[in-house]
Amino acid sequence: MNNGNSSIDSQAYDLMKKALDASSTRSRVISNNVANINTANYKRHYVTFEDTLKEASDDLKLKSTNERHITEESKYGDIEVKQDKSSSMRQDGNNVDIDLEKTNQAANTLMYNALITEVNNSLSSKRYVINGR
Repeated sequence: MNNGNSSIDSQAYDLMKKALDASSTRSRVISNNVANINTANYKRHYVTFEDTLKEASDDLKLKSTNERHITEESKYGDIEVKQDKSSSMRQDGNNVDIDLEKTNQAANTLMYNALITEVNNSLSSKRYVINGR
């Protein structure tokens, strides 16, 4: 007997997994930016996930007959690493701002911790239902 909740749980789990993957990718990208702070003509990179996720959710309609709706086969947003080609205030052409990178790193750490907490809470709830304690 399937009441549809397992599909919703599966989608929620997949979305949290994708968000954790994005956070991990973002952490590596930020570390790479910081490591290249003194590399001439280096252009910083950044990760887009939330933007593509928002675009996908903005396109949703109420009916599930449209191919743009989130289904079990739908992608919830793509994780993309893009290059910031904006100009630099520095003479060497590098556009990495250490303050921005550290701020992004702190925000990413908070997001990662919140996602891990949510996954753990979800698993604890399921464990409680299965075990009865």
